[in-house]
Amino acid sequence: MHVSAAIFVLATLKYASAAPAPLFGIHLGSGDSSEAKPTELSQDEIKSNLVRPSLFARAVYCSSGVVEDWSCGPACDALPNVKVLTAGGDDGLVPNFFVAHDVDEDTIVVAHQGTNPKNLLSDLNDIKFRQVDANATVLPDAGDDVKMHDGFLDAQERTAAQVLSTVQSALKSTGSKKVLVTGHSLGAAIASIDAMMLRMTLDKSVALTATVFGLPRVGNQAWADLVDSTLGSSFTYVTNQNDPVPRVPPQFLEFQHPSNEIHITSVDASGKVATAVRCPGQENTNCAGANDILDASVANHRGPYFQNISMGNSACPF
Repeated sequence: MHVSAAIFVLATLKYASAAPAPLFGIHLGSGDSSEAKPTELSQDEIKSNLVRPSLFARAVYCSSGVVEDWSCGPACDALPNVKVLTAGGDDGLVPNFFVAHDVDEDTIVVAHQGTNPKNLLSDLNDIKFRQVDANATVLPDAGDDVKMHDGFLDAQERTAAQVLSTVQSALKSTGSKKVLVTGHSLGAAIASIDAMMLRMTLDKSVALTATVFGLPRVGNQAWADLVDSTLGSSFTYVTNQNDPVPRVPPQFLEFQHPSNEIHITSVDASGKVATAVRCPGQENTNCAGANDILDASVANHRGPYFQNISMGNSACPF
C-alpha cells in the first residue's frame, strides 16, 4: 500500500472518530481489541517462521520477466532451487505475482507484489476503501455479514482463477502437500484473500500457511472473525515498528484486523537483528494498534524487517 496515502488518510481522519455517526454518510464504529500482554519471539522463531516468507515477498517486487526464469539477482539468489510455475502482473492495476515450487521446502508458494508508488493504477487499488460483499465464487464460506475493502478485493479477483488453477495443478504434479502464501503491503492484502480462497477450496490434507508483511486492514469484524476461524494460527501478519499501513483503513470505519499479529519492536543499526513480540487477540493495543500517526515511519513500512530484508521496488531493481 502507498505509505503517503496511508499517512494522509490517518491524518485526515484522526479526529473523525469522535464525531457522531454517520459522518458524511459513513457509519463510524470500532471492532474488538485486546489488551493482553505480548510475548517475546525468539530469534530461532524469526529465522524458522518469518525469514523465508519475507524473501519471497521481496522477490515478487522484481519484474515478471526476470522472475519467470528466476534471474532477479540477489533477491532470487537468496532462494536457490525455486521453479516458477506462472508469473504475471503489469506492475500496476494487476500487481506482479507468481506461483512457484520451493523445491528445498517442497512447498507451493504464492506471492503478491505491493503497491508501486510510481504507478497511479497501482495506487488506485489502495485508495478505494468502500466496503463491499465478499465474492461468493472466491470465498464460498463467507456469510452475508462479511464486508471487504473493494480495492483489495478487486485486485485479488483479477488473478484469483489463475492462482487457484496453478496451485491445484502444482500440488498434483509435484506431490507437495504444503502451500505458502505471502506478500507485502497491498500484496499482503491480496495474499490474505488468496489464503482464504485456497483454504476454502483445497483439500484439508494440504497444509496452508499465510505469512504477510505490512498488512492494511482488509475487511470488517465479520471478515476478521472468519479469518480467525478459517486459518487460525496458520495465518500471521508482521508489523514493523511505526509503519502506518497496518492502521488503515481506520478501525472506526469498521475495518478490523484478524488475530496473530507479530510486531517488530526494534531493528538494530545493521538491519539484521530484530526484536519482536507475538500479540494475542485482534487489534492488540500493545502492538501496531498503539502507534500514533505523528510518529509514522515510511522507512518502517519498507524495512528492513530482519536479516536486512526490505520490501518495495527499490529492493529489487530488476
